[in-house]
Amino acid sequence: MGVVTKRSSMTFFSDPASHYSHRVRIVLAEKGVTVDIVDVDPDNPPAELADLNPYNALPTLVDRDLVLYEPNIMMEYLDERFPHPPLLPVYPVARANSRLMIHRIQKDWCGLVDQILAQPNAKASDTARKELKESLLATAPLFGEMPFFLSEEFTIVDCCIAPILWRLPSLGIELNEKQAKPLQKYMDSIFSREGFKASLSDQAHDPFQKSES
Repeated sequence: MGVVTKRSSMTFFSDPASHYSHRVRIVLAEKGVTVDIVDVDPDNPPAELADLNPYNALPTLVDRDLVLYEPNIMMEYLDERFPHPPLLPVYPVARANSRLMIHRIQKDWCGLVDQILAQPNAKASDTARKELKESLLATAPLFGEMPFFLSEEFTIVDCCIAPILWRLPSLGIELNEKQAKPLQKYMDSIFSREGFKASLSDQAHDPFQKSES
């Protein structure tokens, strides 16, 4: 193992195209955290990353002597390290429900997104597109019940959902159906947030931006 250079400020090694990196960038932006964001090509990572992260993977968050390499742990750490504005509920039951929703997003949607991005022209990806679209449409009414996803306030759950919704055009998924209206309204609201706009990497602006009519 090489010598790791100690950094005086927080550093976030980010894959500009990854929805996992994006969710952490949203938290950083919403919190207004001063951070050095290092965009990394996952196929050509710097040697420093292997010294910091035993998996040599992205994203990786470095805060002085602390190194984190799991995005959900990063988000919770940032919420505790920078408590304002809070992105997790205060009460244990509500907090547990938020964590459960993140788990469901991971199980139900993230795997499908990863399949499509990894092999966009594969038959399995066509199946994944259909399954993801059907799941989003089935969930669409929930997006209209409160200003944010099942919450009166913007939360970490929204930070996990937003990067997936932003990438729908690049995934080859269109939500033009009437039942998607609550979801479209939610997307318009989330994408207009200053924190979300600030979270977009240079690479994320063009490939994933919805075309404007």
